Amino acid sequence: MKMTMKQINRYLFPLLILIAVFLAFNRPKTFTKEQRLIIRQSDSVMYVTVWPEDSAILRTPCVDFTKAELKSKDLQTLMAKMLATVRAPQHDGVGIAGPQVGIGKRIIWLQRLDKEGGPFECYLNIRIDSLFGSIGKGPEGCLSVPPMRGLVPRYTDVIVSYVHPETLKPQKDTVHGYTAVIFQHECDHLEGRLYIDRADTVYVSTAWEAERRSFDYSKPDWWPLQ
Repeated sequence: MKMTMKQINRYLFPLLILIAVFLAFNRPKTFTKEQRLIIRQSDSVMYVTVWPEDSAILRTPCVDFTKAELKSKDLQTLMAKMLATVRAPQHDGVGIAGPQVGIGKRIIWLQRLDKEGGPFECYLNIRIDSLFGSIGKGPEGCLSVPPMRGLVPRYTDVIVSYVHPETLKPQKDTVHGYTAVIFQHECDHLEGRLYIDRADTVYVSTAWEAERRSFDYSKPDWWPLQ
């Protein structure tokens, strides 16, 4: 039986609608509009969110990167800018997490002081699997809580699982000593926690307070998050 073009179109049009709806709901999820703006619009040294002004960002637990995001150019840009930010003279930190640059994703950079040369390394979709060893108190500061410092109890050993930024393969690592403390500090950020939530004592670092007067830490006019 032959079908006329009118009959074909009658069946084809609903089919095309169904295909379009299917593709829309199954499209790989990517960064939000606000996140893309932050990643692309930021200078190489990004604005660092500050407590309590940016508490809404700093206190919100982060989510994993999707498969599409892990393979995206935006993630490569974000990683490069976060590294430049934590190493910039006005910050000079040993670690930084996604919420500190306005990105609610499970990403951290930290300095592996337990490795030769103290290289900075990036960890994606990272989680702490286990905390063990003894608990000791040590001084901590945070780029997002200037100019405060505090004495914080932390475990001496940690096991973490994460996605490697180059191979995109899942990995695990066991870390000891002060570097384990940095991991705990940065992973706390991903859960919406700050070190001041755990600190026994918090005080103002007068030296840090004076140093911050030498740089501009103002929020960009185009910043999209409240």
